[in-house]
Amino acid sequence: MGAGKTTIGKLIAKHLDKIFFDSDHEIEKRTGVNIPLIFELEGEAGFRAREAAIIKELSEQKNIVLATGGGAVLNPQNRDSLRHNGTVIYLRARVEDLWRRTRHDKNRPLLQTADPLAKLKELFAQRDPLYRGIADIVVDSGEQSAHALVGQIEEHLKRLYENNAKPN
Repeated sequence: MGAGKTTIGKLIAKHLDKIFFDSDHEIEKRTGVNIPLIFELEGEAGFRAREAAIIKELSEQKNIVLATGGGAVLNPQNRDSLRHNGTVIYLRARVEDLWRRTRHDKNRPLLQTADPLAKLKELFAQRDPLYRGIADIVVDSGEQSAHALVGQIEEHLKRLYENNAKPN
């Protein structure tokens, strides 16, 4: 959460002439309510069930870029859907950068705690190994501009596709 998935995803989709989807935005669009309200009414489990259904559906589409919510990686079904249906890019960020980017955002239910920084550290420790486990490409999002990051990702994609196109 706060790594830049939506921002970078939109730019990558535009550069590669693909359709962009954000799983959280799709959930909000289809339910007509925001994520915090879903958490309030259905709890995290209800939200995660909705998220899994959306990710399964969207990951089966062709010619898209899909940005998922930060916790999507917790569900093995989501990891399988993503890994088997596309190229997974992990935008890795330091916890301090995530904190700086999300500290004033009230639309992040998991950070509405007495110590959001501690929560971010906990989430990072839990999620980072899972992201690394399914990622085809890992890019540190750090302090660089979105356009510089997109250029880096495009270079990684080019190398990945070239290597996969070579005979064994």
